[in-house]
Amino acid sequence: MGAAITDIYRYPVKGLSPERLDRVSLAPRECLPQDRRFAIALGSTVFDPHEPKWLPKTQFIMLMRDEKLAQLQTAFDPDSEILTVAQNGAVLLRERITREDGARRIAAFYADFLGDPTKGMLRVVEAPGHAFADARRKPNATTDKYVSLINRGSIRALEAAIGAPVDPLRFRANVYFDGAAPWSELDWLGRDIALGEVRLHGISAITRCAATEVNPTTAQRDLEIVAGLQRHFSHNLMGIYAEVVTGGDIALGDTVAAP
Repeated sequence: MGAAITDIYRYPVKGLSPERLDRVSLAPRECLPQDRRFAIALGSTVFDPHEPKWLPKTQFIMLMRDEKLAQLQTAFDPDSEILTVAQNGAVLLRERITREDGARRIAAFYADFLGDPTKGMLRVVEAPGHAFADARRKPNATTDKYVSLINRGSIRALEAAIGAPVDPLRFRANVYFDGAAPWSELDWLGRDIALGEVRLHGISAITRCAATEVNPTTAQRDLEIVAGLQRHFSHNLMGIYAEVVTGGDIALGDTVAAP
């Protein structure tokens, strides 16, 4: 048996909850539909929706700095455009994020929840066709919209090295796969990658930051992931970015290969 897709996730609001999918349609030079479509910007962030540009994640609320976000569970309905925010199963907020009044209430909710006046007046930001990606456009890419891939074999190698279980969601990837040798995905850079009938091209490895320290279930900083990677593997990498070359549908169980 070869490698196969085990999980597919999108993150409609940058820094907030993942949403698991059974299948999804990918288009050339695009990220997953609805992935990082929205972000919640700090008061000091300058973002022009008419001329959207890549900004570092420090310009938005984010797990690397705001681990308390992991206490909340969010869900986005693309049809109604309603964002639901819950905590421990209790719904705290339901607002249409694309409406000015709804977006304002969502921003106010997170300002109150985080309780950090240094962030200024938070606001929801969006721009047609723009994705708030963590990585800026790479020199060898034809787009700034990527699909992130993670090899669960590499996660298991990390678990064995540090002697602790590692929730794959710490890495907030789009596609997780299993059945490949640990770290073999790093050899896929500059090569075509097949996800079922879809073709992608490996662009770059993903460097990891302190956001991976945050347990996505408990919201506690309980593992030094970056230090563990450096100590045991002499790098701070986990996963790769790839751009879609030939589109189509991908689904759980589809084969993954770099021919």
